[in-house]
Amino acid sequence: MLRLVIPFALLLPQAALAVTCRDLEFEGLSYTACSVAAPEDLRLFLNGADGPYGSFAAVETALEPQGGMLAFAMNAGMYHEDLRAVGLYVENGVESAPIVTSDGPGNFGLLPNGVFCITGNGGVSLYDGATGESKPAPAFAVMESRRFADTGASCRYATQSGPMLVIDGALHPRFLATSDSLNYRNGVGVSADGQTAEFVISNDGVNFHSFARLFRDVLDTPNALFLDGSISRLYAPQLDRNDAGFPMGPMVGVVVPRG
Repeated sequence: MLRLVIPFALLLPQAALAVTCRDLEFEGLSYTACSVAAPEDLRLFLNGADGPYGSFAAVETALEPQGGMLAFAMNAGMYHEDLRAVGLYVENGVESAPIVTSDGPGNFGLLPNGVFCITGNGGVSLYDGATGESKPAPAFAVMESRRFADTGASCRYATQSGPMLVIDGALHPRFLATSDSLNYRNGVGVSADGQTAEFVISNDGVNFHSFARLFRDVLDTPNALFLDGSISRLYAPQLDRNDAGFPMGPMVGVVVPRG
């Protein structure tokens, strides 16, 4: 059973909102989901002029001289003790960490893992010679890491994490419905047309199987990626939410004009 709790901010004209955030319930567990549609200015953030940002507040401070502010933000992938990204990381077209395609320990190494890619093509239409039709180019993609490496996909922003939650409509083969591994988790799924990214954080401890089914069966995202677990945090001003905690590595957020 799905229950939506609609905050007052969502009663405002939708054209004024860059992001739509809402609380929801799925099978008795609480989640918060934020939808970002192309061509919103969705970016990844890791390092500023003085090193890693580490917090949503530091990103806000860096955006202020540029006349920007965050409409939404979330942690966006695993990281080392010094906050460097684990696996592929691309920011504004510059790759600072390479893709990792081998298996390994922990959730990141639970293959298949994947890459969340922001192409920057949200407002572009592509002509399909086979059908004679024009269709929107994908703005966002979630792709299994080895497939991503083989295709040589080009991303303006990219972060690698793992495991994949949903792969072409199927749940990760290692997930068990009866698993008692419960944790606070966050992830991202992408719509079939690549024009909407769905970011979700659990407000209760959930297992991977339940979390993945939320993306597939409720949010209708055929591909979804786990971003992290116990450190999961969300910045959603329209819900008056600004999670605190230890310094973070990669973060993802939507930038809008200040004031």
